[in-house]
Amino acid sequence: MTGVAVIGEAVADAFVSPGQGTLTLEVRPGGSPANTAVALARLGTPTRFIGRLAGGAMGTLLRDHLATSGVDLTSCVAAAERPTLAITAIDASGRAAYDFYTQGTADWLWTAEELAGRTPYDVECLHAGSLALVVEPGGPLIERALARVRPHATISLDPNVRTSLVPVTAYREALPRWARLADILRVSDEDLAHLELSAEQACATWHGYGVRLVVVTLGAQGAFASLDGARVSVPAVEVEPVDTVGAGDTFTAGLLHVLRSRGRLGGRLDTLTPDDVRAALAFGTRAAAETCKAPGADPPWAHQLA
Repeated sequence: MTGVAVIGEAVADAFVSPGQGTLTLEVRPGGSPANTAVALARLGTPTRFIGRLAGGAMGTLLRDHLATSGVDLTSCVAAAERPTLAITAIDASGRAAYDFYTQGTADWLWTAEELAGRTPYDVECLHAGSLALVVEPGGPLIERALARVRPHATISLDPNVRTSLVPVTAYREALPRWARLADILRVSDEDLAHLELSAEQACATWHGYGVRLVVVTLGAQGAFASLDGARVSVPAVEVEPVDTVGAGDTFTAGLLHVLRSRGRLGGRLDTLTPDDVRAALAFGTRAAAETCKAPGADPPWAHQLA
């Protein structure tokens, strides 16, 4: 296989609708890495998801969502544990707040044997991040998998900082390790706020560790990237959002989709140019805007962006 592999969690997002003395939950597929895999596959990039997928009704929902979007699930584990649940509340601006139920759930319980047998040496890019990269026992094992794949493929990371579940100190300790592995590191303005870093500090620090391309998404202000210190920015696409769930994950998918279509993935980004980056940022923002038009993480198909 050539294409992109994504490793991480698939989460059941339960959206809250408060009532008089009641709380109604509408469960939709989610999880940052799963969202990215779905978006990549819908855009036409051959995509493999590497995750521990639970059974039961919610696990079936997640599996069907990935499969019907065209994601290759042959490297997934059929896990006995229950799925991770995120109670999701949307504010007036469309931003989500999450209350995670993660104790003993399937996504984090990788074994060394499971991952060793699923290491994707045959892809152009391996994307990882979010909670699966920081929650033990699976997080350290995923880091080792990234290190094994790095000689063969471009490494893309999205920390997706979740301080409601993981202390920010854990991210600060891990980011130097992750940056030494990553060729592409994508963060949001919210991530930087949690880390108490300016965009300039983040770019300088992570370039120093060896990251070639640092990408920062800024919501309604668009996105910018630093390619070895050369800055590129694009404006946001104006949209009336239903919510912003999955928009950042779709942006990452759009970015990787364009870089792959231009033949830039597969190594250390040695042939990547600022023009390539600008095109990838612009497409990513269009794809993210389209995602905001639908409730939950429901990325667009290629024909919707044609």
